[in-house]
Amino acid sequence: MRSFPGLVAVITDSTACLPASVAERWGIGIVQVQLQVGDQFEEENRCDREEVIRELRAGTPVRTAPPEVAAFFWAFQEAASKGASAIVSVHISGRMSETVNAAREAAQQVNVPVHVLDSGTTGMSLGFAATSAAKVAAAGGQATRVIDAAERRFRGSREILYVDTLEFLRRGGRIGAAQAFLGSAFSIKPLLTLKNGEVAPLTRVPGQRRALNKLVDLAVECAGEQEVEIAITRFGPDERDLEIGGRLRARVPRIVDSTLVDASMILGAHLGPGAIGITVSPV
Repeated sequence: MRSFPGLVAVITDSTACLPASVAERWGIGIVQVQLQVGDQFEEENRCDREEVIRELRAGTPVRTAPPEVAAFFWAFQEAASKGASAIVSVHISGRMSETVNAAREAAQQVNVPVHVLDSGTTGMSLGFAATSAAKVAAAGGQATRVIDAAERRFRGSREILYVDTLEFLRRGGRIGAAQAFLGSAFSIKPLLTLKNGEVAPLTRVPGQRRALNKLVDLAVECAGEQEVEIAITRFGPDERDLEIGGRLRARVPRIVDSTLVDASMILGAHLGPGAIGITVSPV
């Protein structure tokens, strides 16, 4: 984490899916959510992605847990020791994880003001929010402006998700309103979103190819005529992601930037191998 002499520090959690280069460039602190694979319990960044995917496919129990309060405390202390005048800590929806509560508890134990935000979302909707907040902070913005930048992005962003199966969401207890899709025929593929802080159903489409076509159509519709950043998030390497990116760049008229990122393994554990997400975020 870089120094923040008189500036506001921005901290998020690993479900934000931020590439390390982006976090480093803008000085964003990332607190790791925890992952248990079988009997092994580690912070997310210490887990091997390919191994996690293999274990999920093999039916090995994979569970997630929020960071320890101490992890947030030391992240906040480090920012304070490097001169931060305040900290904005923005996190995964409190309806999906206890992460934000751990951050709130830690915030009471440090000597600089810490503003903890429940984004009501996750993935690159959270990542874009943290990045926007950090850019305002780097320009000398006060905490209120940094908070406004984060809130504007996570409230305006939209997550559209394709999963091969709802089984992983069911196992992890994160299925939310999408449980209405359980029991669909194997060939019916669900498309999901995040609504009111939890996973919610969008539609069901027969066959993988049609479902991915619909995924793109929904993202294009969501972008409309706005200036947007788009992120394609994948859990496991897949050439489909590059094709989807090209189609979006061709069809979204005011796309400012598009990026391909690896899903947080925390999210991947709940969505399952082969999941693909599109984040549409107005700038």
